[in-house]
Amino acid sequence: MNKKEFVALFAEKGNFESKAEAERKLDVLLKTIEESLVNGDEINFVGWGKFEVQEKPARKGRNPQTGEEIEIPAKKVVKFKPGKKLADKVNK
Repeated sequence: MNKKEFVALFAEKGNFESKAEAERKLDVLLKTIEESLVNGDEINFVGWGKFEVQEKPARKGRNPQTGEEIEIPAKKVVKFKPGKKLADKVNK
């Protein structure tokens, strides 16, 4: 499902005056989540899931084409862990 399809479904299920309003509200939600994660905050929706930022350390890797050893730099990654209620619904 792409963003356009999601906005249409969101507008249909929500109480919005238009799809444009639904998209604006969705954009605000996503921007707020993004800003919180950039600031290093953890976002926890009890029963639904948790977003958090984790740091991956630098490591050595190998170029698959040449076999040459390379250094992979450290980076931050966003992790999502589904809550029990969401996991149970998905697995029905």
